[in-house]
Amino acid sequence: MNTTHLDWSTLPDLEAELRLLEKAESERVLRQGARAGAGVFRDEARRRVKKRTGKLAKNIVSDTAKVTSSTKATAGVKVREEGKASNPRNAFYWKFIEYGTSTIPAAPFIRPAFEAKQEEAAQAVFMKCNEAIDKVLTR
Repeated sequence: MNTTHLDWSTLPDLEAELRLLEKAESERVLRQGARAGAGVFRDEARRRVKKRTGKLAKNIVSDTAKVTSSTKATAGVKVREEGKASNPRNAFYWKFIEYGTSTIPAAPFIRPAFEAKQEEAAQAVFMKCNEAIDKVLTR
Protein backbone atom coordinates (compact mmCIF):
# COMPACT_ATOMS: atom_id res chain seq x y z
CA MET A 1 0.00 0.00 0.00
CA ASN A 2 1.30 3.43 -0.89
CA THR A 3 1.46 5.96 1.92
CA THR A 4 2.73 9.47 2.30
CA HIS A 5 3.19 11.54 5.42
CA LEU A 6 3.10 15.32 5.67
CA ASP A 7 5.39 16.87 8.26
CA TRP A 8 3.70 19.86 9.89
CA SER A 9 6.87 20.89 11.76
CA THR A 10 8.26 22.48 8.60
CA LEU A 11 5.30 24.85 8.62
CA PRO A 12 5.26 26.37 12.12
CA ASP A 13 2.57 28.92 11.19
CA LEU A 14 0.10 26.24 10.12
CA GLU A 15 0.89 24.09 13.15
CA ALA A 16 0.36 27.06 15.50
CA GLU A 17 -2.97 27.90 13.86
CA LEU A 18 -4.10 24.28 14.20
CA ARG A 19 -3.33 24.43 17.92
CA LEU A 20 -5.55 27.54 18.28
CA LEU A 21 -8.58 25.67 17.04
CA GLU A 22 -10.80 23.54 19.21
CA LYS A 23 -10.46 19.80 18.81
CA ALA A 24 -13.61 19.42 16.69
CA GLU A 25 -12.60 22.28 14.42
CA SER A 26 -9.04 21.03 13.96
CA GLU A 27 -10.35 17.56 13.07
CA ARG A 28 -12.67 19.12 10.49
CA VAL A 29 -9.81 21.14 9.01
CA LEU A 30 -7.55 18.08 8.80
CA ARG A 31 -10.33 15.98 7.24
CA GLN A 32 -10.93 18.64 4.57
CA GLY A 33 -7.21 18.80 3.82
CA ALA A 34 -6.90 15.03 3.61
CA ARG A 35 -9.85 14.85 1.21
CA ALA A 36 -8.28 17.54 -0.98
CA GLY A 37 -5.06 15.54 -1.24
CA ALA A 38 -6.93 12.31 -1.95
CA GLY A 39 -8.92 14.11 -4.64
CA VAL A 40 -5.71 14.89 -6.51
CA PHE A 41 -4.74 11.21 -6.50
CA ARG A 42 -8.29 10.16 -7.49
CA ASP A 43 -8.38 12.50 -10.47
CA GLU A 44 -4.98 11.32 -11.68
CA ALA A 45 -5.95 7.65 -11.31
CA ARG A 46 -9.14 8.30 -13.29
CA ARG A 47 -7.10 10.01 -15.98
CA ARG A 48 -4.62 7.11 -16.24
CA VAL A 49 -7.07 4.18 -16.28
CA LYS A 50 -8.09 2.63 -19.59
CA LYS A 51 -11.64 3.66 -20.40
CA ARG A 52 -13.41 1.04 -22.46
CA THR A 53 -16.81 1.46 -20.81
CA GLY A 54 -15.92 4.08 -18.20
CA LYS A 55 -17.24 1.91 -15.36
CA LEU A 56 -13.85 1.56 -13.70
CA ALA A 57 -13.06 5.27 -13.88
CA LYS A 58 -16.44 6.14 -12.33
CA ASN A 59 -15.80 3.77 -9.46
CA ILE A 60 -12.44 5.24 -8.44
CA VAL A 61 -13.38 7.33 -5.41
CA SER A 62 -11.63 9.16 -2.61
CA ASP A 63 -12.50 8.15 0.92
CA THR A 64 -11.77 9.76 4.26
CA ALA A 65 -11.05 7.38 7.10
CA LYS A 66 -11.78 8.18 10.71
CA VAL A 67 -9.78 11.05 12.19
CA THR A 68 -7.70 9.43 14.92
CA SER A 69 -6.60 12.60 16.71
CA SER A 70 -6.67 16.36 16.37
CA THR A 71 -3.34 16.21 14.52
CA LYS A 72 -3.79 13.18 12.26
CA ALA A 73 -6.24 12.45 9.44
CA THR A 74 -6.23 9.72 6.83
CA ALA A 75 -7.72 9.72 3.36
CA GLY A 76 -7.19 7.49 0.40
CA VAL A 77 -8.32 6.34 -2.99
CA LYS A 78 -10.24 3.13 -3.47
CA VAL A 79 -12.16 1.31 -6.15
CA ARG A 80 -15.75 0.45 -5.25
CA GLU A 81 -16.59 -3.24 -5.14
CA GLU A 82 -20.24 -3.55 -4.10
CA GLY A 83 -22.80 -6.18 -4.93
CA LYS A 84 -22.95 -8.32 -8.02
CA ALA A 85 -20.75 -7.92 -11.09
CA SER A 86 -23.62 -6.37 -13.07
CA ASN A 87 -23.96 -3.58 -10.50
CA PRO A 88 -22.70 -0.29 -12.01
CA ARG A 89 -21.00 0.45 -8.66
CA ASN A 90 -18.92 -2.73 -8.77
CA ALA A 91 -15.61 -2.65 -10.61
CA PHE A 92 -14.29 -5.86 -9.06
CA TYR A 93 -11.91 -6.40 -11.96
CA TRP A 94 -9.72 -3.39 -11.14
CA LYS A 95 -7.14 -5.57 -9.38
CA PHE A 96 -6.73 -7.70 -12.51
CA ILE A 97 -5.87 -4.56 -14.48
CA GLU A 98 -3.68 -2.99 -11.78
CA TYR A 99 -1.66 -6.11 -10.91
CA GLY A 100 -2.20 -8.32 -13.97
CA THR A 101 -2.94 -12.04 -14.09
CA SER A 102 -1.13 -15.07 -15.42
CA THR A 103 -2.40 -14.27 -18.93
CA ILE A 104 -2.93 -10.49 -18.81
CA PRO A 105 0.00 -8.11 -18.25
CA ALA A 106 -0.39 -5.46 -15.56
CA ALA A 107 -1.50 -1.99 -16.61
CA PRO A 108 -1.13 -0.09 -13.33
CA PHE A 109 -3.00 3.16 -12.86
CA ILE A 110 -3.22 3.71 -9.08
CA ARG A 111 0.46 3.34 -8.18
CA PRO A 112 1.73 5.60 -11.00
CA ALA A 113 -0.92 8.19 -10.11
CA PHE A 114 0.29 8.18 -6.52
CA GLU A 115 3.94 8.49 -7.51
CA ALA A 116 3.28 11.26 -10.03
CA LYS A 117 1.13 13.54 -7.88
CA GLN A 118 2.65 13.45 -4.38
CA GLU A 119 3.91 17.05 -4.44
CA GLU A 120 0.69 18.39 -5.96
CA ALA A 121 -1.37 16.52 -3.36
CA ALA A 122 0.75 17.92 -0.51
CA GLN A 123 0.24 21.43 -1.85
CA ALA A 124 -3.51 20.82 -2.11
CA VAL A 125 -3.60 19.63 1.51
CA PHE A 126 -1.75 22.69 2.80
CA MET A 127 -3.82 25.10 0.71
CA LYS A 128 -7.12 23.54 1.82
CA CYS A 129 -6.02 23.49 5.47
CA ASN A 130 -4.99 27.15 5.34
CA GLU A 131 -8.27 28.06 3.67
CA ALA A 132 -10.31 26.12 6.25
CA ILE A 133 -8.35 27.60 9.18
CA ASP A 134 -8.90 31.12 7.87
CA LYS A 135 -12.61 30.39 7.50
CA VAL A 136 -12.86 29.10 11.08
CA LEU A 137 -10.84 31.96 12.58
CA THR A 138 -12.89 34.65 10.80
CA ARG A 139 -16.16 33.44 12.32
